[in-house]
Formats: sequence, structure tokens, C-alpha cells
Amino acid sequence: MVLPIIAYGSKVLRKSCDEIDSSHVGLDVLIKNMFETMYAASGVGLAAPQINKSLRLFIIDTSPFVDEENPDHIVCKKVFINPRILSSTGESWSFNEGCLSIPDVRQDVYRQQKVTFTYQDEDFNTHTETLEGLAA
Repeated sequence: MVLPIIAYGSKVLRKSCDEIDSSHVGLDVLIKNMFETMYAASGVGLAAPQINKSLRLFIIDTSPFVDEENPDHIVCKKVFINPRILSSTGESWSFNEGCLSIPDVRQDVYRQQKVTFTYQDEDFNTHTETLEGLAA
């Protein structure tokens, strides 16, 4: 089910989100709906607050970046539950990005090359991972 995306300015986008535990009812359906919503909006990432859920949850799928200019791009399709950034390192670089909560606006966003963080997957297994480039 495609869910409505909350627009910039909504209070839920500024609110601290609640952690999720394995007893969260309907989490699998929520994640499925988030992917459907993200794909319908031609996005590559979506956070739960963007669909009016104040939860520590986001999803990404970088497969749209595989093209003639980036044939070696490694696709990162993941669910991140209760993520926490541990460090960000490397050279700062820019990428022209949009945001599903601010339609039709794009801006160069500067980020560091590598991000190390901890999170849980859909089965509540804990991971510590370092992602680079577009995935980061």
C-alpha cells in the first residue's frame, strides 16, 4: 500500500523518534508499505517520520544509481531499525539530492565519504557496518 508522504514543516519530521522492539505489531507490513511508497515516489530512501510514524526506522535502495555512468555501483537495499551513527570520516563530497518530503527541490548536500553505524535488521539482529559513497 502506498502511504501519504508528510511534507516539510510537519512536526513529526522534527520529533525524536521512538525505538522499535521485536514485539512491534505489523512491522513487516509497515516495511513492505514503505518500500512501495518509496518506489511510487521514485525515491531511494524513506524514513518512518516521512509517512507520519515517529519510529527509528528507515529504508534505502540505491539500485536507481546503476546506469551507464555508474556501472560498478554496488546496490544497497536495506532496512535500518534503531540506527545510531558511531562515526563519519573521509573527505567531504557533494551530491545533488532531493527529499520526498520536499518535492521538486534539489540541492547539493555535503557529506563525509564513510559512515559507521549500528542498527538492527528486520529480524532484530544487530549489525555494525561502514558504508561509503552513495550508500553512506
